[in-house]
Amino acid sequence: MKMIEVRKITTANLTVEITKLREEIVELRRRIHQGEVTNVRLLRQKRKDLARMLTVLSEQLSKEKM
Repeated sequence: MKMIEVRKITTANLTVEITKLREEIVELRRRIHQGEVTNVRLLRQKRKDLARMLTVLSEQLSKEKM
């Protein structure tokens, strides 16, 4: 997901998406350790998407406080 796409999401929807993504990361880690998934790069991509979303969320929250 690109930053332009993430910035279009509202704060409420962004928190829901962050929760879903965290659950996906946990599930993906479990599947990698069990050997079900061989594409480890997918985990890296999901973690970067999570970081992007958290960055935009903090920016939106700081703007709301002003």
